Amino acid sequence: MKKIGFLSFGHWSASSHSQARSASDVLQQSIDLAVEAERLGLDGAYFRVHHFARQLASPFPLLAAVGARTKKIEIGTAVIDMRYENPHYMAEDAGAADLIAGSRLQLGISRGSPEQVIDGWRHFGYQPKDDEDDAALGRRHAETFLDLLSGKGFAKPNPRPMFPNPPGLLRLEPFSESLRERIWWGSATNATAVWAAKLGMNLQSSTLKFDETGEPLHIQQAKQIRAFRVAWAEAGHNRPARVSVSRRIFPVMNDLDRAYFGSDGEQSDQIGYLDATTRAIFGRSYAAEPDALIGQLKKDEAIAEADTLLLTIPNQLGVEYNVHILTSLLTHVAPGLGWR
Repeated sequence: MKKIGFLSFGHWSASSHSQARSASDVLQQSIDLAVEAERLGLDGAYFRVHHFARQLASPFPLLAAVGARTKKIEIGTAVIDMRYENPHYMAEDAGAADLIAGSRLQLGISRGSPEQVIDGWRHFGYQPKDDEDDAALGRRHAETFLDLLSGKGFAKPNPRPMFPNPPGLLRLEPFSESLRERIWWGSATNATAVWAAKLGMNLQSSTLKFDETGEPLHIQQAKQIRAFRVAWAEAGHNRPARVSVSRRIFPVMNDLDRAYFGSDGEQSDQIGYLDATTRAIFGRSYAAEPDALIGQLKKDEAIAEADTLLLTIPNQLGVEYNVHILTSLLTHVAPGLGWR
């Protein structure tokens, strides 16, 4: 394992038990936590995107704000649902945010996850073609986005433009030269991991995966990662692939930690159905004292295969408590896993 980042879903709730009671709270606290994570020496600050929910959405203003407040930490998403995205406008937003951040964006994209509403992408003006389902719609938008990030001109210039044009066909601006190499695909299956590798996208594998073999999540993910790396090598890309996995990991250091997580009932994988036919496996949580955690995590085959670990944080517990979680993990657990 080479890098550790946090992943925030950006929940907010009016509940008196929540430290994030509004969208404003979540956005401001997300920026503050990224700043604190950089101070601690964490490698990445990542954010999840969900539409029609009291969670983070519209990622690029947040990514740009984090980029303006930090200097070194990687800034990413895990993931942006491409069924909802206009690839052309997204390429402009992504280019601007990456330039503000000094080329630190690591954008995770995907076909998305179960939604709050029925076919929400239709409300954004998108629909599958006659021979597509919504997953194919997301992959088509992703392929268009990747093409745009190549920087190749495609639009015929106006012969009488308002401002002078460079010669040839025009590309979208602002353009970030290396962003194309920092796009990740959030994959729930082995087949889409292989597809992502062929297109030169890095791989994100979360705490949810289609249950393809009946084995524990970490074993299925490890096989998925190995299939991805084989496909990457066969595609002949001239740079190394990157792979991240997400985990809920809580070092129990004091009575408050014990009260929150000491009796965590999710310390084994869970099985559920995303729809009538799609069986999925949901990954366990890890909550224990540091020595026990290290022993448990060393048995996680997917963590061993990945180069980046994303820690799914309980953002509603506030910035201060999440800094405590991250500090505890970096100080007492991560060195035992080979981090730095």
